Amino acid sequence: MRATKRRFDPNLQKVRIFVGAAPRRVYVCTRCLKAGKVTKAV
Repeated sequence: MRATKRRFDPNLQKVRIFVGAAPRRVYVCTRCLKAGKVTKAV
């Protein structure tokens, strides 16, 4: 038995993305960015 339970937290990055019509700064996981689930606002 291990002394502590290890947590695997998501790798969150603060990114400017389009939410609706306006760009916003939102925390997005790097998996979502790599998979193309969210698009960056340029």
